[in-house]
Amino acid sequence: MGNFVFEKCGEIEGLYLIQPEVRGDMRGYFMETYNYEDFKAAGLDMVFVQDNQSCSVKGVLRGLHYQKEHTQGKLVRVLSGEVYDVAVDIRKNSKTYGKWYGVVLSGEKRNMLYVPEGFAHGFYVLSDIAEFSYKCTDFYDPSSEAGIMWNDKVLNVKWPIPEGETLNISEKDGKHPNFSDEIYLDY
Repeated sequence: MGNFVFEKCGEIEGLYLIQPEVRGDMRGYFMETYNYEDFKAAGLDMVFVQDNQSCSVKGVLRGLHYQKEHTQGKLVRVLSGEVYDVAVDIRKNSKTYGKWYGVVLSGEKRNMLYVPEGFAHGFYVLSDIAEFSYKCTDFYDPSSEAGIMWNDKVLNVKWPIPEGETLNISEKDGKHPNFSDEIYLDY
């Protein structure tokens, strides 16, 4: 037990930066990426039902995604490479509604972010290639799929995009509505 350090992310309730204990020697390393008992002891008593993994190249921006129904909590981490990861509180009744948190996640740091239900989520790839993994508390439901425009002026997320870089964004992500279009979840 005690294989993780859980750090609350500023004032945003439910959002945690997690650092697992990594044991290594000349052969390599070993670490737990999830342990129900350790997470429960930290107040994170969720059950994961689906694991996902993606691979993206430098300059890809994915997000900001959420599901209107079947909302998903996500434990996200980078297996290799580096991303700037962002979570936006869209819980209507939250005191931090509309606030966002961003952090660099990397395969080298082996850090993780827990993004609870009621958040929009996205990331921007900083390295040449990044393999991204996440555990979800509910199943993906295409009929519930939704998003917020990544560069919404109200949210004003400070993405670390170098000046002059051309972003690689899906057509769908380029058409999400703005946050001011009353995007929220009843929490």
